[in-house]
Amino acid sequence: MARSWLPWAAVSVTGLAGNEARRGAVYSNVMVAKAQVAGRGEAGTESGFAYLPLIAGWLVPGAGHALQKRWGRGALLFISITSMFVLGLLMQGKLYAPNAGDVLDMLGFAGDLGGGLLYILGRVFDLGHGAVQVATADYGTKFTVVAGLLNVIAAVDAHNIRVGRKA
Repeated sequence: MARSWLPWAAVSVTGLAGNEARRGAVYSNVMVAKAQVAGRGEAGTESGFAYLPLIAGWLVPGAGHALQKRWGRGALLFISITSMFVLGLLMQGKLYAPNAGDVLDMLGFAGDLGGGLLYILGRVFDLGHGAVQVATADYGTKFTVVAGLLNVIAAVDAHNIRVGRKA
């Protein structure tokens, strides 16, 4: 075994003669990283629509993980994101409506829309629309927006698990 001056870059050069052995010794100074990436055909072990966990996870928090039989993670996501959204509404937080006027309102709408059915149900039942009357309403608004953004992250995570990018 030829040892290089780098302790982690040892390469065996046994069985090589002459010029090949010298090249092997030269290559022992280079650290090579190997990464295994699933090919397009090998991505998921299940057949079916690859975006189903993404869409289900967006509509209902944790549903994308539950579809993949990751019950604990799905339940944890459902409880935490739903609780955060409901607490935001209980603090009289505002649910943003589609608005092309102000950039911050558009970003707030994008964050709220990430809540999926929670946002849709909130708009259907006319929640989170009143004027700010208490100091906690601003915190409530942030809770609903952050719950939506966390739901988007969880849905993308479920999709990455489904296509094999994450174990």
